[in-house]
Amino acid sequence: MRVLVVGAGAIGGYFGGRLLEAGRDVTFLVRPRRAAELARAGLVIESPNGDVTLPNPPTVQANALAEKFDVVLLSCKAFDLEDAMKSVAPAVGPQTSIIPLLNGMRHLDALEARFGANQVLGACPGNSKKRSGQGASSSIRWTV
Repeated sequence: MRVLVVGAGAIGGYFGGRLLEAGRDVTFLVRPRRAAELARAGLVIESPNGDVTLPNPPTVQANALAEKFDVVLLSCKAFDLEDAMKSVAPAVGPQTSIIPLLNGMRHLDALEARFGANQVLGACPGNSKKRSGQGASSSIRWTV
């Protein structure tokens, strides 16, 4: 199963990183600056569930997306949703599941209108995250 994680910040970095740590086929859709940070320092997760640094995780830029993915984990900010949908569209095929990890509910309507209700699943992360100044995705409180 191929997983595309849109964003490698606090949420996308944590969940995508944990999937990558478990040996899953994960690629992060990121902007050039974040791709350079990840190539230089790796993806760093600091968590009560265990710290990990994943060196040079797989990344792709929006203009290079050509293949379809099985799952898209969408972890952008709400204000960036329109741009994220445009960027990820080439990676979404008829069997792709889109799992948004965003605050609120309004994004579900926009995603369903763009990709179809059968492809959009609801999700809610069970812990709080922050991204440090050094780019680490930190689990600051486990709430499950």
